[in-house]
Amino acid sequence: MNRLKITPSVIPNLFTALNMFSGFLSIIYTSQNNYIYAGWLIIVAAIFDTLDGLMARLTKSSSELGVELDSLSDVVSFGAAPSFLVYQFYFYQYDTVGIIISSLPLIAGGFRLARFNVQLVGFDKKHFTGLPIPSAALTLATFILSFGSNNYTHLHDKILLPMVLILSFIMVSKIRYETLPKFSSQNIKEKPLQFIFIFIALIAIIIFNVKGLFFSFVAMIFLGIIRHFYFKLFNKSVRG
Repeated sequence: MNRLKITPSVIPNLFTALNMFSGFLSIIYTSQNNYIYAGWLIIVAAIFDTLDGLMARLTKSSSELGVELDSLSDVVSFGAAPSFLVYQFYFYQYDTVGIIISSLPLIAGGFRLARFNVQLVGFDKKHFTGLPIPSAALTLATFILSFGSNNYTHLHDKILLPMVLILSFIMVSKIRYETLPKFSSQNIKEKPLQFIFIFIALIAIIIFNVKGLFFSFVAMIFLGIIRHFYFKLFNKSVRG
């Protein structure tokens, strides 16, 4: 009788499964109009998404299966969950048009992940082409967590539609976003601005809690856009 063989890849795949499960729970809570829990579960899914990559590197168990499983989990947690969240929270009132608008983060995110998978060479990446789908999902989730109460209905009317459209477009664009640099003295010397931004973002999160997280993502998104057009305007190659 063959014994069940447990490989190191089980550990990162477990975190990937927890990512997917958190996205599923978020959808359930959204269906119950509990937008706070739904938003936080998208954040929890992002934590598991970060941990699965970390565990894959620590256990040296990165694989094509892990990449594909991670993408499928991301479609649930950062595509379907935030799309359903913004629909149930706001866009339901626009009937068919609301359904179409709400589906854009899911559809654009799916294309974004498919493009990433076919372009992936190896398992280490220095940058992303297009906004990563977790960043788009976290921007939407933290907006609802920060400004989801009835006190901010004017913001819902003015911000949610352009936010969904912009995030969906940027995901499938060719705007380059850097990965988080590994903390080392050499990386600090090579990319000081990235570490300064991370430090400022951490301070904002500590002071303003989830609002600080929302504005950190907004700043990151706009800095990426500004950087992209700066290099385009001056015909400079984007340094990775």
